[in-house]
Amino acid sequence: MPMRRAIIAAALLLALVPPSASDAAAQSWLDKARETVEGLSGGGGGDAGTLSDSDIAGGLKEALRFATERTVNTVGVEDGFNADPQIHIPLPKSLKTVQSALRQVGMSSMADDLELRLNRAAEAAAPEAKAVFFDAIKQMTWDDARQILDGPKDAATQYFRRTMSEPLKGRMRPIVDSQLAQVGAVQTYDDMMGQYDQIPFVPDAKANLTDYTLDKALDGIFHYLGKEEARIRGNPAARTTDLLKKVFGS
Repeated sequence: MPMRRAIIAAALLLALVPPSASDAAAQSWLDKARETVEGLSGGGGGDAGTLSDSDIAGGLKEALRFATERTVNTVGVEDGFNADPQIHIPLPKSLKTVQSALRQVGMSSMADDLELRLNRAAEAAAPEAKAVFFDAIKQMTWDDARQILDGPKDAATQYFRRTMSEPLKGRMRPIVDSQLAQVGAVQTYDDMMGQYDQIPFVPDAKANLTDYTLDKALDGIFHYLGKEEARIRGNPAARTTDLLKKVFGS
């Protein structure tokens, strides 16, 4: 029905709002939904009546799917991690000692190359997250949706981090393992450690590259999901209503 289409469209438009939206205009998604309905009813564009639970949940799920899509499209490309200082994956702390020691003997390029390959593995594995997010969104209950709508500005991100970290790791681990091998990270690590071990009087240094890359990849995904959520919440309600009127008519 027209009202349902309007609410879902509102959620879609919220998800697609540009990054320049004012943070000062932030307010809850539930308030936005109510204001949108009031604006449409006042302009004669939609059915009279109240917003149902299924309308709110359906609209929220659509918004989250678009936020997920945008997040994965941001990080799951070449240099999505590597060239982004906010989510770039550095070498593990235990290997910083190795990097420093190799730099002193003119061989730090091996450590720098390994750092690049860790980021490449995360970029290759990130698209796997989309299907896991979509499954979780599909299974989201009305109670989940209501808590997110009425919750803090990162309520959806908190919900996903709480419920999906382990499923995401399970889905992405084989990809990270494979990619670390394919991009040469494992070989580079072995070569680097071979050179490092030849340097006298250096401390032992080991790292689990798969676990480390997985954790950092998830940090990057949730970082951008949080930014997308904040962007959705920060969209001015009046602008949303204008966009809806433009699409659906007054």
